[in-house]
Formats: sequence, structure tokens, C-alpha cells
Amino acid sequence: MSTHSLKIGFIGLGIMGAPMAGHLLKAGHQLFVHTRGQMPPEIAASRATQCLNACDVAERADIIVTMVPDTPDVEGVLFGAHGVAAGLQASPRSADGHSGKVVVDMSSISPVETKAFAQRIEALGCDYLDAPVSGGDVGARNATLSIMVGGKAEVFERVRPVFECMGKNITLVGDSGAGQTCKVANQIVVALTINAVAEGLLFAARAGADPAKVRQALLGGLASSRILEVHGERMIKRTVAPGFRIALHQKDLNLALGAAKSLGLALPGTAQAQQLFSACVAHGGAAWDHSGLVRALEQLSNFEIGQPA
Repeated sequence: MSTHSLKIGFIGLGIMGAPMAGHLLKAGHQLFVHTRGQMPPEIAASRATQCLNACDVAERADIIVTMVPDTPDVEGVLFGAHGVAAGLQASPRSADGHSGKVVVDMSSISPVETKAFAQRIEALGCDYLDAPVSGGDVGARNATLSIMVGGKAEVFERVRPVFECMGKNITLVGDSGAGQTCKVANQIVVALTINAVAEGLLFAARAGADPAKVRQALLGGLASSRILEVHGERMIKRTVAPGFRIALHQKDLNLALGAAKSLGLALPGTAQAQQLFSACVAHGGAAWDHSGLVRALEQLSNFEIGQPA
């Protein structure tokens, strides 16, 4: 598959999807776009072709990327009225019944449902990759996302040039569903690390230390992390605009806890982080950036980072 002027469809142009699609345009690809909300101004003003629905995108593009919030959203985009599947069915096929088209879901959804979606798309003579991402809005804007992929190795290699426009750490984890399983594991680690950073900075501030200087010192040691760097700064500056919304992280932890129950696993730290997110939602924080978890801890301690000790 040539790296030049590929016909790529992109469905879902939110906080993450819009900059990801923008990188594909900058790389010179032909883009066919559709989104449920308002078309981002930067995409509307670009040379991207705006499509009426997902079916239209799938008919025109060779690689169809979806980037939507949750499992039901992916199912609706793929198999609902005027969905991707309808466009794939209308596409020409070779003698062996294959269209050569690839559906790439970059949303974060259920690994179990992902496997079922892949089977349904493959039954239409097309290929399927699940390729969720990590790195947040900053990674999306800077094209430095980590991309975790599940699917066939040969399909992954065909689509790799597209991934390289949007990310840096691109890994084929395994077969269909493996990318989503990896993303759930990622979200466990992220949630618990946000919790740890919040507790550390809250402790330091309450003990009378300058949390900004504590963060700077920790960045040079074993406690250093991308979350301490980015989200630690957000906690100190009281910046809770998303980013990655708490409601979406709750969705991911529900996937983790549901799967853990079926596997007979105990994930107590994940459950605690979920409860702290729930406390934030109870105080109107569903749309806060997930670094806003610190506010639940502040409410429990009746002390805010940044106020006098």
C-alpha cells in the first residue's frame, strides 16, 4: 500500500479525532470525514471531503478510521442505518470476494465486542484492526500517540504508514481484541498513577511544601512519569478542562472491572480509583479532565493543593 495520497475515511472528530485527522491531511492523504457533532473549523476549512454519513465514508475510502467514545457508538457507526457496513457491502470486490478495504477502530471499547465486530466486518470481505491509543489530547496534537493494535500482521503492515502519521510507539499486540485488552491495561495504570500523583502532591502541599517545586524534584527521580509531568501540572494549576474526560475513563475502568470479575481477578486499586472518579461525577465533574480526580481527594481531606498549609 503506497504511503502517498491514500484514500482514508475518518469518523469521529472530537478532542482526539480532529488533530489525528489533521495529521493525515498534513501527510498529503485524501480524507473523507464524518462526525456526529459540529465539524471542527480546522477540518471544515481544509481540503477534506465532508460526507453525509458513515456509509458514504466507507464507499469512498480504502481505510476507514473510527474514533468515537464507547462500544455502542462504534457498533452504531459500523452497523447502524447508513453505517460503515452498508458502504462496504456496496464496494466492488475482487474474484475472491475481498474488497481490499480496512476498518480501523481507534476508539477505546470492549475487547469482547471488538472480536465480534471484526468477525462481522471480515464476513463482508474486508479487514479489521482494533487500534486504541494512549497519550491524550497532547499526544493527539503532537502526533506522539502510543497505538496498540490487534489484528492480522499483514494488515497491520499495510496500515502502519497511516499509524505513523499519528503516533510514535506503534505495537502489534496480537490478534483481534488484543489492542483493546492492552488499552484497558493502560487505563488501569493511568488511573492508579493519577491517584498516586494526586496523593503525593496533596500530602506535600498539606505538609507545607511548594507542590510545584515538589513536582519538579520528583521529575528527576524514580517517581517521574508522563502523568506527573502533564497531569501533575494540571492539578497544581487547577486546570480541569479536558483533556480526557472522567466519564470516559470511568467507562474504561468499567471494562476492566467487568473483565476482572469474569476472569476471577481482584483489582482493588482499580476499584478505588473508580470510586474517586464517581465522587468527582457526583460533584459535577463528569466532563473534567481525569486529572481532576485530585478534587475527590481534596474533598475527603478538606484541603486543596495551592491553599496555605
